[in-house]
Amino acid sequence: MSPVRIALNASLLLFIFVIQETLVSRIHLPVTGFSFYLAVLISMVLLENRTGAVILGFVGGLILDLSPSSDAPFGIWALILTAIAYLIAVNAESIDGIVSRPVGLGLFVGLGAVFSLITYLVINALLGQPTGSLGRATLVIGGNFFWTLIFAPFFMPVLLVIRETTIGSRERI
Repeated sequence: MSPVRIALNASLLLFIFVIQETLVSRIHLPVTGFSFYLAVLISMVLLENRTGAVILGFVGGLILDLSPSSDAPFGIWALILTAIAYLIAVNAESIDGIVSRPVGLGLFVGLGAVFSLITYLVINALLGQPTGSLGRATLVIGGNFFWTLIFAPFFMPVLLVIRETTIGSRERI
């Protein structure tokens, strides 16, 4: 991934983060909310090669650590999303058949978001941070999975167009 693409992807993620914090988090969906930023980030990681996915996961995690609603220590999201991006990138060839269909894509992005939220809760609990009740955490994670499953196939074509316009000739090979 070239430095220009890193800057473009970071700018896009920062823009999505601002949309998440100002608009999406203010919408009261039935059950619980929806993490648009996390779904877009996991979708973008699915489109990248191994190195690009890990860089994107780290940059996306650093941006998510800037959230004013997060009271966890700085760097936890960077750690979690870098690890998840690495797992996705290592297994990209085996999941390619699944994510080529809209339902499979929504399912995979939803499961990636669920896995990252569960990992966040576990790390926060290990560090002694308040995590809330297990019932509330289960409701939030389940609701986030449901809404990610619904919305992921709609914004993925936009991400594909953005990727095709920003990718260089060396990376097309």
